[in-house]
Amino acid sequence: MDSGEDSFIQLPCPGGLEDGCPAATPEQVRREIERCKELCTALEQDHAKLQMAKEAVEQRTQELRKEGELLHKNLEQQMSLKRDEERSCQVDVFLAEEENNRLRQEKQVLKKKLEEVRKRVLCEDAVMMLPTLPEKKMVFKGLATNKEDMNKLMLTPLIRYPLLGGSALITFEKAEVAQRIIEVKEHIVELSYGEELEELDRCRVRVQAAPVDILLPSALEIGLTRSSRSILLSDLPSLGISEEALLDKLELFFSKTKNGGGEVESREFLDDSGQVVLTFAEDGVAGPLIARGHIQVLIGKGKYKLKISPCMSGDITNLQLCPAPALLLPQDRPALGDPRRAG
Repeated sequence: MDSGEDSFIQLPCPGGLEDGCPAATPEQVRREIERCKELCTALEQDHAKLQMAKEAVEQRTQELRKEGELLHKNLEQQMSLKRDEERSCQVDVFLAEEENNRLRQEKQVLKKKLEEVRKRVLCEDAVMMLPTLPEKKMVFKGLATNKEDMNKLMLTPLIRYPLLGGSALITFEKAEVAQRIIEVKEHIVELSYGEELEELDRCRVRVQAAPVDILLPSALEIGLTRSSRSILLSDLPSLGISEEALLDKLELFFSKTKNGGGEVESREFLDDSGQVVLTFAEDGVAGPLIARGHIQVLIGKGKYKLKISPCMSGDITNLQLCPAPALLLPQDRPALGDPRRAG
């Protein structure tokens, strides 16, 4: 077969003849040609569709590649911004911790200053309040102490302790004395009077020393509170009238606004000091009266100069107790003058 024959497609012969197509008519050939043309046209259309689909896929691939590159670029930018934000947050946290430490130190310093100011104000108030306190005559009957003992409170305890019959409670000034007596434990006490008595006329008592747990105050702190509605009146005259009559006259005088007073809520006569406490119903009345210090009060037919002082109330804020150097002496004690010996 030559090259010209290679460019054609050999079609099967109609009629089923295998050794050629002598029976094919021109009409059959024409129809076969038309059929082939239609097949070729269909193939060309399929090829065109495939080409268009290929181009669409390539175009979509390009678009997806560009979107991927854009997303990757945006992701890198967001990660970079996130790293910058993390570094900025770390710096802010570090600065906030430093500021917090600085504020904490300032708070401690301010607390110390506030405590110092409070102590100073309390001292100044106490010093300024001394001239306004009522005067009272006092006589010193104690002993002078060293300077280091000036701030110590000296208490003389009055001990009330339940004892069994035939026992005695003894309190010493020093604990060492009680300790020595307790260590000896048994003691013989001479009750006879006179040294010239014979042995049979003497009376002795055998006693045993035992420690006693008695708690006595060793430190006492009292907090003073100044009343905002009450005043303390002192330097009251002796008019020979009853306490109720005096209280009525004072209440009548201080209930008038022209005298600087106001409505009196209560009044009280202090028997131990001969002073009077007036309590007003409203705030702001006692302060100006206390600032005046003194006032002329009309009682009966005369005027008397009374001193006005702030009314202070005290509460125990701290009480410390310690064992007292005391001991208990239980004894089988015979009657005085009994000649028998306790031993």
